[in-house]
Amino acid sequence: MKRYAIIVAGGSGQRMESPVPKQFMELNQKPVLMHTIEKFYSAASSIHIVVVLPKTHHSVWTILCQKHQFSIPHQICEGGASRFQSVRNGLELCTEDSIIAVHDGVRPLIHPDLILNLYHQAELNSAVIPVCPILESIRKAQGGGSKALDRSQYYSVQTPQCFSSDLLQNAYQHDEQETFTDDASVVEALGKNVQLFKGERTNIKLTTPEDFVFAEALLNRP
Repeated sequence: MKRYAIIVAGGSGQRMESPVPKQFMELNQKPVLMHTIEKFYSAASSIHIVVVLPKTHHSVWTILCQKHQFSIPHQICEGGASRFQSVRNGLELCTEDSIIAVHDGVRPLIHPDLILNLYHQAELNSAVIPVCPILESIRKAQGGGSKALDRSQYYSVQTPQCFSSDLLQNAYQHDEQETFTDDASVVEALGKNVQLFKGERTNIKLTTPEDFVFAEALLNRP
């Protein structure tokens, strides 16, 4: 079955305290987004990669690709005002019956094996997301205090989130809601169950300067 990857790369460098959008910041002397695209290409060169970028970033990306001689095939799509709108725009380029993975552009450490496993699981179950058990204690703020929660009932959610194309396309035809935090929540609004699959603790989203230090260490480990 045809496989697409929509890589959403619309972040800013605000929490990085950098004027450079974080997907363009260098990790081991190469923009983060290039690392991310390479992981999907390494998983399978047949995956059709769609990169969603704000229109103002298109020319910057072209220059970076020339500078780094980056030649992995991919399509560029204009981002929207929100992540929901950006994914919806990316879906317009996914025209065949397929499995579609939606991934954060600033998760460059994902292992190609996990990518392939998620595509396979989505072929069997239509909707699957990678998760990791929460290891730390968690509490819910209520009133002026807080209440301990059973962490065994909760998971941290990652990407790529994989779905059958008909399911995801149908889900994104609906109006955007404030409760939509990721693609799984959009699909759940249709009443569809989303399967959980074991993710990777190293599949972090680069959000803070400390995340970059951690990512550099992982990339450079023996």
